[in-house]
Amino acid sequence: MLSAFTARPIVELKQRDKSKIESILAYGDRLLVGLNTGSLRIYRVNDSASESEVPPTSPHGNGQARPLSSSQQKPVDLMREEEKFSKYKIEQLAIVKEANLLVSLSNNVVSIHNLQTYQLQEALLKTKGASTFAVTSNVVKDESSDVMSIVSRLAVAVKRRLILWSWHDSELAEETSESVLATSIKTLIWVTGTKLVAGLSSSYVLVDVDAAATTDIVGPGSIGGAPGQDGGRFGGVGVSTISYMGLAGMAPKPLASKLGGEDILLAKDINTLFINTDGVSLGRRQIPWAVAPEAVGYSYPYLLALQATKGTMEVRNPETLTLLQTISLPSASQLHIPQPNISLAHAGKGFLVHSERCIWRMGAQEYDTQIDSLVERGRLDEAISLLEMLEDALLKDKENQLRETKMLKAQALFDQKRWRESLDLFAEVEAPPERVIRLFPPLIAGDVLSQQLEDRKNGPAENEGDFASNCEVRTSKDVDQDSFKKQHSKEDPIAKDSQTTTSDAGSIYTSKPALPENKVELEGKDLKAATAELRPFLVSARTKLQRYLNSDGTLKELIQDKPNNGSQASQREVQALLLKRASASSEEQRAELVATAKLVDTTLFRAYMFASPSLAGPLFRIDNFCDPEVVNEKLIETGRYNDLVDFFYGKKLHRQALELLKRFGEKDGEDETAPQLVGPNRTVTYLQNLPPEMIDLILRFAEWPLRKNPQLGMEIFLTDSETAEALPRQRVLDFLQDIDGSLAVSYLEHIIHELDDTTPSFHQRLVETYIEGLKSRTFTDQEEEDKWRENTLAFLRTNSRLYEARAIVLSNMGQHRQALDIYVFKLKDPEKAEDYCNQIQLAQTASSPNSGTSARQSSFADTDDSSPSIYHTLLSLYLTPPPPHEPQWGPALNILAKHGARMPASPTLDLIPEILPIKDLESYFRGRIRSANSKINESRIVSALRSSLAVDEEAKLRLGDDQVTGGNRGRNRHVLITEERVCGVCHKRFGGSAIKVMPDNRVVHYGCSSA
Repeated sequence: MLSAFTARPIVELKQRDKSKIESILAYGDRLLVGLNTGSLRIYRVNDSASESEVPPTSPHGNGQARPLSSSQQKPVDLMREEEKFSKYKIEQLAIVKEANLLVSLSNNVVSIHNLQTYQLQEALLKTKGASTFAVTSNVVKDESSDVMSIVSRLAVAVKRRLILWSWHDSELAEETSESVLATSIKTLIWVTGTKLVAGLSSSYVLVDVDAAATTDIVGPGSIGGAPGQDGGRFGGVGVSTISYMGLAGMAPKPLASKLGGEDILLAKDINTLFINTDGVSLGRRQIPWAVAPEAVGYSYPYLLALQATKGTMEVRNPETLTLLQTISLPSASQLHIPQPNISLAHAGKGFLVHSERCIWRMGAQEYDTQIDSLVERGRLDEAISLLEMLEDALLKDKENQLRETKMLKAQALFDQKRWRESLDLFAEVEAPPERVIRLFPPLIAGDVLSQQLEDRKNGPAENEGDFASNCEVRTSKDVDQDSFKKQHSKEDPIAKDSQTTTSDAGSIYTSKPALPENKVELEGKDLKAATAELRPFLVSARTKLQRYLNSDGTLKELIQDKPNNGSQASQREVQALLLKRASASSEEQRAELVATAKLVDTTLFRAYMFASPSLAGPLFRIDNFCDPEVVNEKLIETGRYNDLVDFFYGKKLHRQALELLKRFGEKDGEDETAPQLVGPNRTVTYLQNLPPEMIDLILRFAEWPLRKNPQLGMEIFLTDSETAEALPRQRVLDFLQDIDGSLAVSYLEHIIHELDDTTPSFHQRLVETYIEGLKSRTFTDQEEEDKWRENTLAFLRTNSRLYEARAIVLSNMGQHRQALDIYVFKLKDPEKAEDYCNQIQLAQTASSPNSGTSARQSSFADTDDSSPSIYHTLLSLYLTPPPPHEPQWGPALNILAKHGARMPASPTLDLIPEILPIKDLESYFRGRIRSANSKINESRIVSALRSSLAVDEEAKLRLGDDQVTGGNRGRNRHVLITEERVCGVCHKRFGGSAIKVMPDNRVVHYGCSSA
């Protein structure tokens, strides 16, 4: 069984001590013990004493502890004893810590003592006849001042009356409240700061002290209920109510305990009821007690029940109510669990049990150890329930522990042939797909199991998660479930009872799936049923993998960065998909994900082929990571060649697909194995869907459809699709020319007429082919020849590339008007016509003498006797076109606006019709005026520049062209020699010596000038 707690005696009365323990109270490092003599003993608990120094009590022994050696530290030290604490036995103890008060119940009177000196301060006379009391302390926010304060309340049961005292931050409130209940109060327990449950003689009530309201609690059997309601087991008659010779014995004491959250347990006799803090039943089943408990309690996260008649304490799971541990505590009568405001609920160190002669301290094991123990014994439901109740901070890795335990439960369900429940649980915890697939035989799982056996032979597998890595004992061996049950059937007398109250999903623990040598192989209907449930799991797994993998096997941006820069949630999801934990490197993660995706898709394919082969086809028409060898073998074995072609296309194995299509397509007769693949139709369709980059493959396998059915084969290149249009046209043309020239002509006509290809070589090649055909081709009849000739003439007339070539020829011949006629009326391209005029104008300007001056003057040529320019010719075509063409006002006005200044004014105005509004000619006249003004301004600027130049030249002649410091220049240049002036080289006065004046007006001795 589970060893959640270990009982260790800390206080044992000596044999010569005739006292009996009536009550205990633990707070901090103090333990108060109330005796039947009225004495109060104060002990100090030595937390520093290691547990190894305190001998534990055997769970099934007599509770006698070995005597401590002198070198061992005692668990407690007796500090003092207050012999006159009370004249009568001390029935109950509690403290109001904030007020430094000790509360005791003795001789049916509640008394208040000083917590430090233990001296009596006051005996509450109003409590005379009291049977029990309860104390609570809570932090309350004042609604008026928003100030937090500690409010402590003392509730005392005096027969039918409930009397309340309260302290606010250690100050006793002057007023007390009192309420009267239906019958005598036997039990009191605070469930919130303002609500308490009172156990009466015949029922339970919920008392709200703030609202001064009571609520009757309806329950089964002896707990209480509506009139006439038949209770629980035994019809509400308790075991203890039936005594010898049928005489009525003492009625069972009502028990109550606050559980985790808002749950409350009520117990009377063997009947139980779970309610919330509003008194509403939670609808849970009763605890399967065979004997009424003496006391109940809650030590996080377990439900405790003291069976005085058996001398044991039961530890149960409050969620499943399963018995997990039975601790032998001879003659134990009371539980003492410290108040929440005194000790942490989950600490377990302050949990005490006492009898009349002994006090046991219950030491709690590590929660991880408890979980491991449950899993080792196959109590997976209990382990899962305990993990869900415990807080994350109390476990090393709660998330992975819970996930691993649920996967073990799912594996156990699978072994019990509960396929749907098993796979649903695997999907819930996002189990690694490989772990689930290993549960299936090779027909579905392939070589995964053989690989696992190989890994087992080579050495222990790598850790499969944090939880498995922390449980080395469990991962180092495989435990058979049947042998486990036989082994523990004798050791665990409670196992049989606990197994009947829990789900039958319990299983042995192993972090690795069981290998097939100790496992019955799935086959027949069982295998089909299991495979049917496996398929949704695999579909869900491949959907998750698609969130992180592209179709080409590369990582998506979501996890491409390093983990410390990316999303931690995404990294956890990725690791959950892998059986072996991958490192942080993106490349290793990618490799592991690709391997997992390959396994999932290949297994899904096998599952489809085994149970529903018709569903395998859609899998190939989407991106997948199926193993080509497996798929190829299976589909060929079953003759599903059409699906095999689809698979090859999805995996981009185009060569294999086209070879398969060619093998079936070249057959003349029908093929029963793959009738839809006979003929070139499927090959043509396949080639039409290949990308242009695979032109080599397209041309290689397009030859046989073209030779077998040229019209159908040409659809590969003539179909209306982006792929066909993007093919390299020169290579296609050369390929078709080698097969048949008529196919090349059809392709040229398609790309020129339909796709508007303007490549000159294609146009030239088509013209040459047309002309060559007229010269040397042998036609079958006159109609075919006439059609060929008609196509040739139509192409020569309408081909835009030939029009432009004709215009260039006319331009070289100097026939500019005819060339412009083609640009304007044939090509209908005003921009090209204007560019042509610009080129002619520049050529004429460059060829004229003094081209620099002529270019400037030609821009302003405006004399009426000037010859018409090329722009004038273009304008005349726009404004006075030959029939049947209409005038083109827009291009004409554009030419006038841009080049009007370059055309003679008189001929230009003569071309402009009278119906054209003057407003439309605004830009033309503005340009003419700007041109005239530019000429005038230019002449003025030139005149001014020449005048300035003349002045500068005259100044140079008169004054000279040198400029030096001091303003001396030309003929006015001079220097002044004084008596104080010295030579700049030797620093002596000049006197009458010869001097020399330097260019910068420095004066030195003539002899010093050469130094």
